[in-house]
Amino acid sequence: MPKRIVAFGEVMMRLQVPGYELLTQANTLQYSFSGTGVNVASAMTKIGYDGFLVTKLPDNPLGDAAIAFLQKLGINREFISRGGKYLGLYFLENGFGQRASRVTYTNRLESSFNTAHVSDYDLDLIAKKADIIHFCGITLSMTDDVRESMKVLAKKVKEKGGLVCFDCNYRPSLWVGGYSQAKVHFEDMLALADIVMMNEKDALYILGMETAETSRGEQLKDLIPKVAKRFNIQTVAGTHRAINSDNTHSLQGYIFKDGEFRFSENISFSVYDRIGAGDAYTSGILHGELAGFSPEKTVGFAAAAGMLACTIVGDTPMSTEAEILTAMAGTIEDIKR
Repeated sequence: MPKRIVAFGEVMMRLQVPGYELLTQANTLQYSFSGTGVNVASAMTKIGYDGFLVTKLPDNPLGDAAIAFLQKLGINREFISRGGKYLGLYFLENGFGQRASRVTYTNRLESSFNTAHVSDYDLDLIAKKADIIHFCGITLSMTDDVRESMKVLAKKVKEKGGLVCFDCNYRPSLWVGGYSQAKVHFEDMLALADIVMMNEKDALYILGMETAETSRGEQLKDLIPKVAKRFNIQTVAGTHRAINSDNTHSLQGYIFKDGEFRFSENISFSVYDRIGAGDAYTSGILHGELAGFSPEKTVGFAAAAGMLACTIVGDTPMSTEAEILTAMAGTIEDIKR
């Protein structure tokens, strides 16, 4: 029986400017639905798991359209609540070269998800069915009710023997009080997590940890073991990324498990759509953990999954296990027949 992967998070409407235009230049927008929870649940479904999403959608045609999109991705709708009127929106302008991509949020705090109460979800049923549940720091930044739902659900899943995955995913624009406001909530989630996605910047700035090291690589090696020990986390993973002078991107993944670091190769690749690559990487780590891969294979698989996500339009990773393993092996075909 396939493992059940549950993701808790908001469904948003993504409104994308065509090509590399700015909002001030464009007069058309392409829309789809996305969110970290959507991306992880969908990616795990494509790999072969049963993907569920815990969320709340408006009870109107906008919510119906979102449901139809989720069903097309193969996401189970059992834990989706309906009610309210609004869906959060974000506008995406694709970056090019040294100009970064830009995301502008609107109507977010009034959305059905962000005004939901813990009682809107059957937490006991969700906890009973979840083999792994995924949460992210973007969701944690929203409202007190959302934070309460996250923490209560994480505790219930652990009580039932499931694993908790937490992706730090700190977004400065979403925390009014900055790191000082975020710290206590991140500490609460880290204390509940079995698998954590983060890097040294999260340890330095969110948790306020200190290191004498100056390079990112050495800071990572110094701080991540301390985080794992402090919060009793079994697996910590993350990435270092860079943009090269020829507009390609580079990515190197790491995993810290059983007291040891393993790193993927530092891979460079062209980018078609950058959004969602981090969620693909997370899904690769989860698959490696569930499938019993070695840490070396897990981090290589996750890095390849992140790379492939950058070649597909939209936020949502769409690659199968076979496709990711092929990319991991470095096999590139002009046309697959």
